[in-house]
Amino acid sequence: MDYKLGLLGRILAFAATVFILSYSIISEFGVFVTSLLIILVVAQTVFLLKYSESSFKKVRQFLNNIKLSNYSTVYPVKFDGTEIDDLHIEFNAILAKLREDQLEKEANYHYFRTVFQHLSIGLITFEEDGSIQILNTAAKRMLNIQQLTNIEEISKVNKELHYAIHNLRTGGSELIKIAHPDGIMQLSVYVIELVLRDVKFKLVSLQNIQSELEEKEMEAWQNLVRVLTHEIMNSIAPISSLAATIREEIASKNATNEPIEREDLDDYLMGISTIEKRSEGLINFVSDFRSLAHIPLPKFSAIKIAELFERVELLFKTQLESEHIDLQCRIRPDDLLLFADCSLIEQVLINLMQNAIHALEESVVKRILLNAYIDESGKIIIEITDSGKGIAEEALGKIFIPFFTTKKKGSGIGLSLSKQILRRHKGNIQVISKIESGTTFKLIFNA
Repeated sequence: MDYKLGLLGRILAFAATVFILSYSIISEFGVFVTSLLIILVVAQTVFLLKYSESSFKKVRQFLNNIKLSNYSTVYPVKFDGTEIDDLHIEFNAILAKLREDQLEKEANYHYFRTVFQHLSIGLITFEEDGSIQILNTAAKRMLNIQQLTNIEEISKVNKELHYAIHNLRTGGSELIKIAHPDGIMQLSVYVIELVLRDVKFKLVSLQNIQSELEEKEMEAWQNLVRVLTHEIMNSIAPISSLAATIREEIASKNATNEPIEREDLDDYLMGISTIEKRSEGLINFVSDFRSLAHIPLPKFSAIKIAELFERVELLFKTQLESEHIDLQCRIRPDDLLLFADCSLIEQVLINLMQNAIHALEESVVKRILLNAYIDESGKIIIEITDSGKGIAEEALGKIFIPFFTTKKKGSGIGLSLSKQILRRHKGNIQVISKIESGTTFKLIFNA
C-alpha cells in the first residue's frame, strides 16, 4: 500500500509540474520560469524512472534467486514503514518457505535413497541412452561389481541378463542363472518402464531366489520319493509275499518227495500269473515316470483350432455317444490360429477330455464344452468345461503333482504331463472347480 501511495504521489507531482509548465508557456511567464519548469519535469521523470527501476530491480533479483534455487539470500529490513521495507519482509517470508520446502525435499530424497540402497532386492534404474541413475548395494553384490556407469556394461557380467534387461517390457520377468563367487545364483529379473518429466527410463529389480528354488526342489524330491516308495512298496509287497508262499510250498513238497497235484499246480500257475501282472503294473508305473522326464521339445506350427477340436471330437465320438454326453465346441473367431506343437496340444486335450468324461459318470446333466477365444491381453485361451461333480478344494492344490489322482484306476500323470507341455510352450494351465457345479481347465498361450 505504501508503495502504491508513493508512486501515486510522484505521478501527481509530475502531472502538476507538467500542467504548470503548459500554463507558463501559454501565459508567457518568461524564458527563465519556463526553463526552470522544464528542468523540473526532466528531473521528476528521472526520479520516477529510478524509483520504479529500483523496485523492479529488486523483484528481478528475487525472481532470479528463485530460478537458481538460491533461497539463502536475506533482504535487509529497517522497520521504517517504507514500501521497500514491506517488500523485503514479503521477499524474506517467501524465501524462508521455499527454503523449508527445499530442505524437506532433500530430507525425503536422502531417506528414500537410503531405503533404496539397503533393500535386499537389487534395483537398477537407467535412461534410454543406457546411463545409470541408481544402482543399489544389493545389485552390486549380486552382480559382483563395484560400479556401473552404463547398462551395456552388464554384458560383461552375463549376456543373458543383458539381453533380458533390454528386451523385457513392463511387467515382464525372466529367470537368469549367473555365476557368482559365492556360488550359482538364480536371479528373478523384473522390469518396469517409467516416464518422469518426459524422460523415459527402466527400473530393473533383481532377486536371488536360489535358496527358495533349492527348498522347493528338495520338497519336490521328498514328495517324489514318498510317492515312488508308496507305489513300489504296494506292488512289491504282495509279489514278495506270494513268491515266498509258492517257494515254501514247492520246497516242502520237494523235501518230502511228495508229488505235486494238479490242483496245487493250478494254484502255483495262478500265483505266478498274479506275480507277472503285478510286475507288469510296476513296469508300467516306471514307464509313466520316465515319460514325465522325457517330454520332447515342441515343434511349432500354425494350428487351426477348429480342425483340432474336430479331431478330438472324432476320437471320442463313440465314447461320448455311449455315455450320452453332449459335446459343444465354440471358437471366436472361427478361423482362430494357435502357434504350437499340434501333437502335444492334442495330447493335452485328450487327457483333459478323459478327465471330463470320468467326472460325468455320476452326473444327471452330462455336458462338455470346448471353448477357444482371445482374451483382452491378446492371449489365446482354450477351455475344457464339464458339468460334473467338481473337484474337492483339498485336492485342487495337488492335482498337478505327479502320480496324485482321485481316480480308482488313474495313473496320476496326465495333468502333470499337460502342465509340463504347456510350460514348454511358455504357457500355463489353470483349474477352476466348484463341487456339484463342474470344472473348467484353462489352457493359456501367450501371444
